[in-house]
Amino acid sequence: MSVHRRPPLPGVQRLARALALTAAATGVLHLGVAPAGAAPTDPPDRTDVKAQVDQLYEEAEQANEKYNAAQEQQRRLQREAGALQSQVAAGQDDLNRLRGDLGAVVAAQYRTQGLDPTLRLMLDKDPASYLAGARALGQATERQNETLRELHERQRRLDQRRQEATAKLDELELARQRLAAAKDEVHSRLARAQRLLGRLSAAERVRLADDDARDAQDRATRGTDRLDLGDLPPASDRAADALNAAVSKIGSPYVYGSTGPTTFDCSGLMYWAWRQAGVTLPRTSQGQASAGRRVSLAEARPGDLVIFFKDRHHVGMYAGGGVVVHAPHPGARVRYESVGAMPVNSVVRV
Repeated sequence: MSVHRRPPLPGVQRLARALALTAAATGVLHLGVAPAGAAPTDPPDRTDVKAQVDQLYEEAEQANEKYNAAQEQQRRLQREAGALQSQVAAGQDDLNRLRGDLGAVVAAQYRTQGLDPTLRLMLDKDPASYLAGARALGQATERQNETLRELHERQRRLDQRRQEATAKLDELELARQRLAAAKDEVHSRLARAQRLLGRLSAAERVRLADDDARDAQDRATRGTDRLDLGDLPPASDRAADALNAAVSKIGSPYVYGSTGPTTFDCSGLMYWAWRQAGVTLPRTSQGQASAGRRVSLAEARPGDLVIFFKDRHHVGMYAGGGVVVHAPHPGARVRYESVGAMPVNSVVRV
């Protein structure tokens, strides 16, 4: 496959220009300027600002994966709560029907048992027919008792389903609160990064974006002008399809919570790429860390998932030659990068 044999780095120059223009126009982070009349301050050190912004981006990505997990949990709980509520409604309908049937039997018994059974036998013109009817009535009474037992059992199950539905709705409310908290945390980190970058001049922001793109290119190409992905074949045909899908999105912006097809976060890119290969991965990087068989980094093949950091908050796809393709962080775009640019937690073969 062409993607595994020293191809030129797709989109690097376009990526650098796009990052520079984006930073200059403050389109991605909506950077502000100092208010009129503000007291002059010493210009911030660009290197120091970059270090702080990189830390905030990492914290924002950690919060982003919490957001993704909370969103997935909320969707699951909504489905489960809906199913339980449907079961409660159906159970109530069955209970009402049983009660109606039982009421009809009781009413019939009341009408036919107004006289003493001995007196009715004496007065009946056809005693044999009466006795047969009495036996039928006894059988009806037995069926009535069975209906009563079933009624009690269905009532018990219905009460249990109601309790489960109530507990599920309570859990859903907690998931919504976690979702809102994670979203606020992402926004808070990005806003702090925005304020830091806003202290730099427009020219410094452009230079910072250029440096970021150039550093990523150097890490991926080891300082040469070409990318060497080696000749190692993908782990499977599906892995090849997933890798080709991920590579096709190089240059796409990072947007937290996004699974494509034009913007992605780190786990969203993996989720989308593997969907193109017919495989549905878990939504979060932590979930994707358990989506297949663990292999060592030395055994990594193109298409394998590479999970980064101790808390597994970042993920990329191994492309070969010690390089991954990934969605790096807010303000950046999908790109190739050296697998050694971040601490590797695990490698997963789907």
